[in-house]
Amino acid sequence: MKTKLESRRSFIGKTAATTGLTALGISGISSEAQAQFSVSGKLPREVWIATVSQNGLSTDNSAQMTDKILALLKRSLAYLPDIVCLPEVFATSNIKPIKTLSEKVDSSAIALKRFSAFANENKCYVICPVYTSQNGKIFNSAVLFDRKGEQMGEYHKIHLTEDEIEDGMKPGSLEPPVFETDFGIIGIQICFDLLWDDGWKSLKQKGAEIVFWPSAYAGGEVVNGKAWINKYVVVSSTRKNTAKICEFTGEVVAQTGIWDPNLICAPVNLEKAFLHTWPFCQRFEEIRAKYGRKIRITNHHEEEWSVIESLSPDVLIKDILREYNLKTFEQHVHDSELAQKKARL
Repeated sequence: MKTKLESRRSFIGKTAATTGLTALGISGISSEAQAQFSVSGKLPREVWIATVSQNGLSTDNSAQMTDKILALLKRSLAYLPDIVCLPEVFATSNIKPIKTLSEKVDSSAIALKRFSAFANENKCYVICPVYTSQNGKIFNSAVLFDRKGEQMGEYHKIHLTEDEIEDGMKPGSLEPPVFETDFGIIGIQICFDLLWDDGWKSLKQKGAEIVFWPSAYAGGEVVNGKAWINKYVVVSSTRKNTAKICEFTGEVVAQTGIWDPNLICAPVNLEKAFLHTWPFCQRFEEIRAKYGRKIRITNHHEEEWSVIESLSPDVLIKDILREYNLKTFEQHVHDSELAQKKARL
């Protein structure tokens, strides 16, 4: 099993060339990568995601909170998560108050070491939201570790609250980064960022397929809305009662609640395409007749959205789109806008 997990890392380089296709809603995994994935018994782009609600978890200090979260995550290991997301500045939250930002940064640095080791030991990515310091500036950040426990980069919260700014924190760049993992392209937003659209739109334009949202609060239906508006998966990890995984239709895949209060681990399948139903539905019966159980077409009748999803390692959605002359939602809107501009001349 360890060998199969480690082999996923070899796809990081391959995913880099697919960013442009992904931004237009087209699945971009190579046939070579697909063949290697199928050996593990997983779908080619099946991603197992673990996410945490910190609600009800409290300790005396940061070290104890880190211990408690690590103990919680052990329950997800039976599912071999590909990526784990933790709540906003979790290591210094729900504990006895820490007086200064510099002390929070120091406590965060210890937590980062612990979760770097966790990522390496369990061969999974980890999104670790903490306070970080660079060139004398302190940020509310989310640090991403790869499957080796090495830091891939970090995202700095763009839209800070007034209180955070008064405490001495600095807002991050208006251009949020995307990160190329072995299963796809991901982005991050944090808490108050939910109230603005700029970062979320920017991540879509850069090809993000999953956006993680560590937060102090749950966000509710607004989280679902970010998913369907931008047509990517959104994963929340919060300090309140709900953490959830939303498909790019806005539907909830899994969420914490009464019977799963602090942890969920569930899969999403990225080998799919989001379409405006008309006129492409005219080809759906042909596709079903040819591919049968190897694909699934889900229609959202009132919205006139359709999702075509591969359920087989030997079927790539980009091939179906090409074969039946189908356009993703993004392509359809883009081409319509070009036609409109031409007609106005």
